[in-house]
Amino acid sequence: MFAHLPDHRKGLLLTTLGGLALSMDIPLIRLSDGEVWSVLSVRSVATIIVAIAALAVIRRVKGSLLGILPGRLGLPVGFFYGLTTITFLLAVYYTTAANVVFIIALNPMFTALLSWIFLRERPAISTFVTMAFMIVGVGLIVGDGMEGGHLLGDALSVVASFSIACAITISRASRQDMGFASLLGAIVPAIAGLYHVIPSGFSIDHPGWILFDGAVLMPLSFWCLATGTRFISAPEVAMFYLLETILAPIWVWLIFAEAPTNMTLAGGAILILALAAHSLWQARAKARPIII
Repeated sequence: MFAHLPDHRKGLLLTTLGGLALSMDIPLIRLSDGEVWSVLSVRSVATIIVAIAALAVIRRVKGSLLGILPGRLGLPVGFFYGLTTITFLLAVYYTTAANVVFIIALNPMFTALLSWIFLRERPAISTFVTMAFMIVGVGLIVGDGMEGGHLLGDALSVVASFSIACAITISRASRQDMGFASLLGAIVPAIAGLYHVIPSGFSIDHPGWILFDGAVLMPLSFWCLATGTRFISAPEVAMFYLLETILAPIWVWLIFAEAPTNMTLAGGAILILALAAHSLWQARAKARPIII
């Protein structure tokens, strides 16, 4: 569908689509109204079934899965995506939606640091300044979470953010298509969820919502965001996870009337403004003509 477009534009379109799909994740989890491990297992199993079905169709059409399945680096990428799913979904149950998505906004900072350490892509001074403001913003949110009893959920959100950054950085380093690594990584949360659910049974009041999330939106989101690393840099991909940061609290507020606290809004505003200013600065710097 995007074959005629330049690589960078392909990456931007893929990651935008992935970020938009991801923004509906928390509302659908809440709408399913289920016990956390039941939701985790059903969502993950649905994603695995879709991934296996897609691989079967591709093999039947192309006669081979060569170039579709990732190599050895697909294992750590899949593991980190799986760990992200577990910690993210648990965080949704232990803190507010706004806290989760605002703290996930640390993802670009973690990705920039990991790219610097492992890919030798040294961040600009403006990136370090942005990171300082982001730490202040997250500090406000986490401090408010400690007072509101949300510290565990906030801590899980930080782990999820770092785990996403690890998956993105490894994907970028491999230069391979990691779309299916992100989908098959759902095996990790599926095992964790089924381990807790099998003894007592499933408990989901509205399973249709979580099945739609796991079978449609999550495969679309993970595949687009993971594939985007082939065309644009790791920090750029990380930025598109911020579509969830901006949109998810709006969806939750509209559907459930769950308004963020003033401190969370203040911290989130600092995060978004810092990232917006950084993006504008980078765009201006790249557009500046080089004088020889």
